Amino acid sequence: MSTPHADDRLARVKLSSVIEPGDLRVTGLVSELGAGKVLDYLEAAGEVENHWGFTIGHDLAHVDPGKVLEQAAGRGIRFVIPGDTEWPDQLAGLRGAGALHDRGGEPVGLWVRGAADLNQLAANAVAVVGSRAATDYGTHQATELSRDLAAMGHTVVSGLAYGVDQAAHRGALLAGGPTIAVMPCGADRPYPAAHAQLLEAIADRGLVVAEAPPGTAPTRARFLARNRIVAGLSEGAVVVEGAFRSGALTTAQWTDALHRPVMGVPGPVTSAASAGVNQLIRLGQASMVTNVQEVITDLTTHAYSATAAAAQLDESFIPGPVRSAQSHVPGPPAPAAAPRR
Repeated sequence: MSTPHADDRLARVKLSSVIEPGDLRVTGLVSELGAGKVLDYLEAAGEVENHWGFTIGHDLAHVDPGKVLEQAAGRGIRFVIPGDTEWPDQLAGLRGAGALHDRGGEPVGLWVRGAADLNQLAANAVAVVGSRAATDYGTHQATELSRDLAAMGHTVVSGLAYGVDQAAHRGALLAGGPTIAVMPCGADRPYPAAHAQLLEAIADRGLVVAEAPPGTAPTRARFLARNRIVAGLSEGAVVVEGAFRSGALTTAQWTDALHRPVMGVPGPVTSAASAGVNQLIRLGQASMVTNVQEVITDLTTHAYSATAAAAQLDESFIPGPVRSAQSHVPGPPAPAAAPRR
């Protein structure tokens, strides 16, 4: 006899196998109603040709979730869902973070490769992202910053792309620290192919994470969906290089939507590769950081501010004469305000 949690897992496996990562119509419904009800709804939609879920429902009929899990396990990949001890609670923030490029919501599950615990690695994670067409300056900054973050006990999260992402992962590995590669495809597919060896090193020392099931190929929409997972797993994001239209700026947008600190490493004013990052800093949408100490300061300041805000005493339900003169709990003086993000 299956347990409710087992039924939920199988329902999420089926949904994950057919929907596009970050399909907000499905992720939103699953967060609100539960995977089982949404699965039933979409399977019924497979009989209604003009329904938005017709194609999804039709595809669901061909998925054997038990077989999918078995095949994934054969490739060293497991499926982690909300409610598992390995599921990072901070991903729930994606439920209220809106949408970008029609992608959004908390993933119905994540396909994870590697022996480490995802929740433990994500508990102290920082995203380091940037341009694929990185300059020597950007590669150096990403490597050094990631190495220093890993040496100080932080997990570096990035997307395994050329340029800054690759340098970020390598920097963390150089320090002997863990790193998480979030893929726009299946966790079993090295993308780009030139990073196959790096992917194996990450799986050995950290984790490879994907919203799409094993075997899935990358597409533009899956890259865009991937960026929100990078942001969702991290307590803040550092953009090292990024042109005006860089995908790394999407990760910054997701991080801001999650109310987490966005940081930028400034670049030469003559470098197109740094134009987007420099603009983020100029507009107050990212704080400027030049070394790991400044990154830690921003993360700590944000965490202190969030804790102080959560500690405010809500006395709205207390009758007026009983309410204290001050509407907040006295505490230590607030630190200097962090730059506007």
